[in-house]
Amino acid sequence: MKVERIKAISLDKKTAQKYAEEIAFQQIGQPIKKVKYLGGGSFGRAYKVTFEDNKKIVVKFLRARDMLEKEIFDLDLLAANCSVKIPRVLFSRKADDEIPVDCYGMELIEGSNAVFSIALLLRSKRKRKQFADEVTTALHNIHCCKNEKFGDTISPTYSRWLNFYRPYAEQILIKAEEMFSKGELPKKVIQTMRAAWEKFDIIFSEEVAEACLIHGDLNIANIMIDKNHKLSGFIDPLNSMYADREYDLFQFDNLSGKWFYLRETYVNKYGASEFCDAKCAFYGLYHEVYSYIKSGMLVNFIMNPLVKNMKKRLAEL
Repeated sequence: MKVERIKAISLDKKTAQKYAEEIAFQQIGQPIKKVKYLGGGSFGRAYKVTFEDNKKIVVKFLRARDMLEKEIFDLDLLAANCSVKIPRVLFSRKADDEIPVDCYGMELIEGSNAVFSIALLLRSKRKRKQFADEVTTALHNIHCCKNEKFGDTISPTYSRWLNFYRPYAEQILIKAEEMFSKGELPKKVIQTMRAAWEKFDIIFSEEVAEACLIHGDLNIANIMIDKNHKLSGFIDPLNSMYADREYDLFQFDNLSGKWFYLRETYVNKYGASEFCDAKCAFYGLYHEVYSYIKSGMLVNFIMNPLVKNMKKRLAEL
């Protein structure tokens, strides 16, 4: 993965809504009743398209180049290896003069993401743990898909996990140092990154035995629930690869994930390496800095807890 700032293609919500309607009609060939903005991050915008017969799909625009092939490949791969629903890709469309951004259409998973469900948050500890059991079972199904090599899902080439991850993490640190020198990264972040890097050989001393398929971004915001607050699916994989399965666990601690005991439940059911807590802290901090490098958006309410957790885990070593 390249560690660099990516310039997003300009696409305002109103224009994207118009594009979504045009593309959905072209591809499905049915009259459209309504188009609704669902949300998006630094490089994506998603719209729910409802047809006159009440059939619904999602059209997602990719505001960075060279994302289309991988997103489609990963969605298909994950869907084939997960016990809960992952959206099936219905069509794709490369950018052209008419619509200058790549996009694809996929199935809609009805419901809402778990992070906004007050009812789910207010459930008893027993029911929240039951929810965690369902989520971690489905994630473990994904992890049971193995490869002989580590690396990107389309072309994994590394015989050892650290042959891929160590140079990647080092690139993140080098870029972070450049940003700090320009006043673009807080001192507490770079100091914690440096301290973690000094302990890299201890944190990652245990060999990762298996190259497991990972979702790559399974935080509570990408876990879907239905109207009865039951698990209904996973959405929005990011940088899926064949990797250390524990690389999928640090996201469980972000946002309200700890309230549902997600990582704790996974570890209790499927085990973990000796330094799993420190590894997840390292993965989490370096991933968030990578996301900042890539997008230019520093999310302090996510970054600050990651810095604090990394310091805590370092003190335990």
